[in-house]
Amino acid sequence: MKADTDIFDTLEPVAKDPAGLTPEWLNFALGRAGVRGNVTDARCEPIGIGQMGRSYRVTLTYSDERPTGPSSLVAKMAGGGLEARQRVADGYRNEVMFYSQIAETLDVSTPRCWYSAITDDGSDFTLLLEDLYPARPGVQIESCSLSQAADAVKNLAALHAPRWNDATLLELQGFRATDAASAQFVGAIFVQAVDDFVARFGSLDEADVETLHSSAGAIGAWLLTRPTPFAVVHGDYRLDNLMFPPAGRGVFALDWQTVGIAPPGRDLAYFLGTALRAEERRTCERDLVAIYFDELRRRGVQGYSEDDCFDDYRLGQLQGPFITVLGCIYGATAERSPQADQMFLSMATRSCAAIRELESLSLVEYV
Repeated sequence: MKADTDIFDTLEPVAKDPAGLTPEWLNFALGRAGVRGNVTDARCEPIGIGQMGRSYRVTLTYSDERPTGPSSLVAKMAGGGLEARQRVADGYRNEVMFYSQIAETLDVSTPRCWYSAITDDGSDFTLLLEDLYPARPGVQIESCSLSQAADAVKNLAALHAPRWNDATLLELQGFRATDAASAQFVGAIFVQAVDDFVARFGSLDEADVETLHSSAGAIGAWLLTRPTPFAVVHGDYRLDNLMFPPAGRGVFALDWQTVGIAPPGRDLAYFLGTALRAEERRTCERDLVAIYFDELRRRGVQGYSEDDCFDDYRLGQLQGPFITVLGCIYGATAERSPQADQMFLSMATRSCAAIRELESLSLVEYV
């Protein structure tokens, strides 16, 4: 037993790559979660194509006949070179904070976290998450079914309702409301990012280019418009970050690097505005927003009208180009690929169409 203790004491808390997912390290990490069972073998295989991190399915073998730990789990780690990882370190911190401090206070469906750790500089982290197989991720480019969209918006209400207008959220390290100075700073960055995005994607039509530039000019004021209600928001709630079971209903939300405090209508607008093709969204968005609103009410949210909810959904559409463009230009640690380009382009064109049709820019309040 003394030898085992010495091994654990010399281990780094963060496994920086799959080679670090040794049986000894996994026994240490799972032991922190109260797992009983001795891991003797761990086989890793890459899964998914993350823009900011890398994920691996880890299949575990135990020496015990009845271990209490999982037979498999998903290990999520930082991706890309050091400079790229440092650029998105705040996102890594956000995700670790979500699983370690926030998730248990919400009702949103998300994988169980067995272990979380991050280095002091935020450039490396490890999450050991529940393996949701055989659930499969949504495909951003392909859209989703109406029933999947309904499940997704209900899950958003389960995220937002438990801490609706909860002022104690502002006490969490790294969480703060947007102020005028930060809105101006982010707005200037977004203007440059839009210029770069338009230059990268020469296939954008004139209407979308105009909408992107108009959104860029409005984003500073948009960030300060209608600061209430506020809640815990995902920030990047899109199909590629959702897992759907192969049969039946339900959805799980992944990838919490953009978690924060903001008006919840932004999550709703971002999902419907980017997940659904324009013609699909036009025919069902009223019904889907109503499903979200009814779920908020069922979960105890009061003093919020259905009309306000739909207007917040309209205003929130600027989240689409905001996150899409910043993610494409500054947020990705993975190498550029045709698949990623197609994803970013589909999200931008869908959200631009929603902004025009819902007259979202008309709701931005300028001081």
